[in-house]
Amino acid sequence: MKNAWAIRIATDEVLETSVQLGVENIIFYGGPGVDLLPASDVPHGKDRNTYEHYVALRERVESYGLTIAGCENGFISNPRFYDIAFGGPKRDELIDLVAAEITDMGRAGIPILAYNWMPNSVWRSGGTRIRGGTDVTAWDNAARDQSSIMYISDETQALLAEYDSSAENMWECLEYWIKTITPVAESAGIRLGIHPDDPPVPELGGVARLLGSFDACKRLTSIVDSPHNGIEFCQGTFSEMEDARNGGIYDMIKYFAERDKVLYVHFRNVSSTLPSFNEEFINTGYVDMKRAMETYAAAGYEGVFMDDHCPEIIGDTAFPGNWGGYRSRIFAQGYIQAMLEAVTGKRPD
Repeated sequence: MKNAWAIRIATDEVLETSVQLGVENIIFYGGPGVDLLPASDVPHGKDRNTYEHYVALRERVESYGLTIAGCENGFISNPRFYDIAFGGPKRDELIDLVAAEITDMGRAGIPILAYNWMPNSVWRSGGTRIRGGTDVTAWDNAARDQSSIMYISDETQALLAEYDSSAENMWECLEYWIKTITPVAESAGIRLGIHPDDPPVPELGGVARLLGSFDACKRLTSIVDSPHNGIEFCQGTFSEMEDARNGGIYDMIKYFAERDKVLYVHFRNVSSTLPSFNEEFINTGYVDMKRAMETYAAAGYEGVFMDDHCPEIIGDTAFPGNWGGYRSRIFAQGYIQAMLEAVTGKRPD
């Protein structure tokens, strides 16, 4: 098991800081529908990133002695790809486009692409304050003011309303996608995994949410039982699920890790399970993070743990081109490295 840091732009400052902090692996926020520049000087393709883009990204990361552990992407939240999520007329054309990019990613040495199945993104219902007056986001099932963290224009709302966004149709479309794309990933040597729905509720904004329970995520991985069809294991989101109560979070970790379905881990914590929760520092949520990491290890998990949803503390400065601030993310990264050493007995080089 190893540490990882997620970045959006591979600048000299970001990569050099990573090395100085003992980071070993990089998760890059990019992939289908997201321009990888300025990761390199390679001109962007007409419709998508190309093999040359991904090679340039990997080589730039490796030039600092780092390893690119994967890319993370939310292309399904882009209206351009809604036909994949809902079965529109251009579904097969768009799947072919994404499949070609995934093939190039694998050829270029990108080992993982993680994505989600939330067309209208992550939602929250407000915020609260935690340790030292730190502002964080929150969710309450009963709150009136619930909205996507991603700006959704009136045009996009109207477009969403044109589709069949029922759970039945979206499951059919997800199964079609998994059955079509998994053989592509197998041939290309790249593993694919889906992030669970955050928050894990049945519906938001008139659009069904599919992956909000333990059983739903089991169903996802059973559509095609392949190492190339897995889960981007956001421990924070799994910890929000009602299934996580009374130690259920450790059962979920064990189940998916033992079956080699965990591609990598968003190692974060939250205050409680539904019906309401708020974000937390990595060491102030309700989950016993040492017990969680010990559970991954006992189940045979060998992948990376990355910081995620770090509160922005007072006086923090933005991590260039990335989410969260330097101070908060460095705190989380240090916690992860210390926890890895405590559980595995190994230090980063």
